[in-house]
Amino acid sequence: MRTRSFIVAVALLVSGIPIGPGITARPSRTPVPVPQQGAAAQAPIALPNKKGSLKFMIFGDFGDASPEQVATAAQMAKTRATFPFEIAVTTGDNLLGSERPQDFQKKFETPYKPLLDAGVTFYATLGNHDAQEQRYYKLFNMNGKLYYSFKAPQQDVRFFMLESTYMDPDQVKWIENELKTSTEAWKIVVMHHPPYSSGATHGSSLSLRATLEPMFVKYGVSVVLTGHDHIYERVKPQQGITYFVIGSGGELRRGDLTKTALTDVGFDTDNAFVVAEIINHTMYFNAISRLAKIVDSGIITARTAPK
Repeated sequence: MRTRSFIVAVALLVSGIPIGPGITARPSRTPVPVPQQGAAAQAPIALPNKKGSLKFMIFGDFGDASPEQVATAAQMAKTRATFPFEIAVTTGDNLLGSERPQDFQKKFETPYKPLLDAGVTFYATLGNHDAQEQRYYKLFNMNGKLYYSFKAPQQDVRFFMLESTYMDPDQVKWIENELKTSTEAWKIVVMHHPPYSSGATHGSSLSLRATLEPMFVKYGVSVVLTGHDHIYERVKPQQGITYFVIGSGGELRRGDLTKTALTDVGFDTDNAFVVAEIINHTMYFNAISRLAKIVDSGIITARTAPK
């Protein structure tokens, strides 16, 4: 097990990274047919941009202060100028490398300043490269918790934010109770490690899938948002649930997406993030590249929708 130390914000402790979630499934090395950089995967579906809807953004694996991260963050701000999302959720690996106070500024506060200044609220999950002390960082809105849930400010939506690097029994018990008692029409899980992924570097975490998927199915989860593999992928629905890998907010592993039976749409030739809108039982989404091209687009219906 490798342990790395981080220097975090003032008054926070130096901490090592816990071990990873276990077995991964490595897909075939055959390259997947993905859209070329700047090309749309299909005819884009326009977001309704309707008053009273829930508008949000998802991104992950980003905090490296690279030119690519800065450019992708600038594209997020441009997108918000016409699609005013209220919240942003991260799929982890929020800061890559050192985590000194100046790193929080350089790798988060400066790139996303236009969004922060506009009042966007960020909700973070932790990845395997994140010190657990990030849960005390005010702008991540974790309130000192490694895992937590929150109700969205609009529509009937609850997000469940997990710490997937170490899925201990207490967290498993907590998430099952949270899902069981939640009455929201939309249950959206956010975590770092993907139960399903066609990324060659990591791939699917079979241990997390075995632990979590039965309760996701049982308690009506509709969408699972993950990162870890530095690509974009929308997985074909698994037992009615749509899984995303959104892990190229800053670091991109170009060419790392491999062809498997899982892939519905994938993109690994540029950085990407996702914006989404929920109206009643319908979720609209667009995956957008650093160069402002829509590389995936679609509509998801909540599993709780009337038949």
